[in-house]
Amino acid sequence: MLANLAQPYLADLDITLRQIVRLIPDSAPGFGVMLRYALGWVDEHDQPYSQPSGKRIRPLLLLLCAEASGQNWSKALPAAAAVELLHNFSLIHDDIQDDSPLRHRRPTVWKIWGRPNAINAGDALFTLAYTALESLAADLPADTVLHTWRIFNRTALELTRGQHLDMQFERRSEVTVDEYISMIRGKSAALISACSEMGALIGSHDPDLAKLYADFGLNLGIAFQIRDDILGIWGDPQITGKSAATDILSRKKSLPVLHALSLSEDLVQLYAQELFAEREVQTAIQILDDLDIQEYAQQQEAHYYQQALAALEATRTAGPAAERLLALVHGLFGRKY
Repeated sequence: MLANLAQPYLADLDITLRQIVRLIPDSAPGFGVMLRYALGWVDEHDQPYSQPSGKRIRPLLLLLCAEASGQNWSKALPAAAAVELLHNFSLIHDDIQDDSPLRHRRPTVWKIWGRPNAINAGDALFTLAYTALESLAADLPADTVLHTWRIFNRTALELTRGQHLDMQFERRSEVTVDEYISMIRGKSAALISACSEMGALIGSHDPDLAKLYADFGLNLGIAFQIRDDILGIWGDPQITGKSAATDILSRKKSLPVLHALSLSEDLVQLYAQELFAEREVQTAIQILDDLDIQEYAQQQEAHYYQQALAALEATRTAGPAAERLLALVHGLFGRKY
C-alpha cells in the first residue's frame, strides 16, 4: 500500500536527487560512486543496483505535508532532496561511529572504501543537502526560504546532539527511559519533525500552521523509533532482513531493554557479563517476555502515535492530500519492517 502511495512522489524525488549528485565533479574518479552507493543506486563497482536500500519515508512525508497544507508538492522537491541527503550523511557517519559493517543488507560505505573516504563522502552529502535547498528560491518567497533554512540548520544541530547522547549511553551502565526519549527526539524524531514543518511551511507559507505539523512529526518520529526498537528484538527476520534479537546481542540500550533493566536485577547482571552470546540472548529475551516488555513498548508506541494524530487533527487539514498523508501515518504504525 505504501509503495503505491509513494510512487509518483518518489519518482520525481529520485530525478531531483540525481540532478544534485551530478554536481560532483568528474575530475575526482571514484568519488561519486560512494555517494551513489550510499543512496542505493549502484553497487561498489558503480553498476546499477535494484535491491531495496531505504524507504525514503522522510522526504515522502515532507512532500505529503506540503501538498496537504495547500501547495503543489513539486515546489517542495528541493527540500525533500535535502532531508534525504542529510539523512544519508548521518547514516554514513553513524556506521563509522558504531563500527557497523552492514546497512540495508550490504557492506557500509566505510567497510568498502575505508573510514577516511567514508567520512569525506558523508561530508559531501551534507554539503549537497544545502546545495539542494538553494533551489527553493526559484519558486518560493524569500522569507519562506529563509525560515526553511533555519529549520534545517536547527535540525542538523539537533541530530548531532542525539548522536552524542547515543554514543554516551554506550559507555554508561544506567540510562533512564526519559533520557532515552530525549536522545531519540534528537537522533530520530527531529528530522521527521523538520520534514513535517518544512513541508507545511512550503505548502502554506504559514509558520503557525507549520508549527502544528512540527508537533505532529515529532510524535510520529518517536513512535517510529519505538517501532524500530520493537522490531530489533521481536521482528521477523524474513521481513526485517536481519536476525532476530539483533539489538539484544549488541546490548543496545533501546526502550524495551531500558524499561526491563529498571524492573529486573537478573537482566542487569546478565547485561554486565563479559561473555554475551546466543545463550545469554535467549535468557534476556525470556526475561523480557516474562515481564511483558513487548506489550509495554507497543503501548508507548501507541501513545506517541495518538499524540501525532491529535496534532495532525489540530491542523484542520482536509481533502484528498490529507487522506494520503493519513494513509502514510497509518502505514507506519505497527509496521513489520
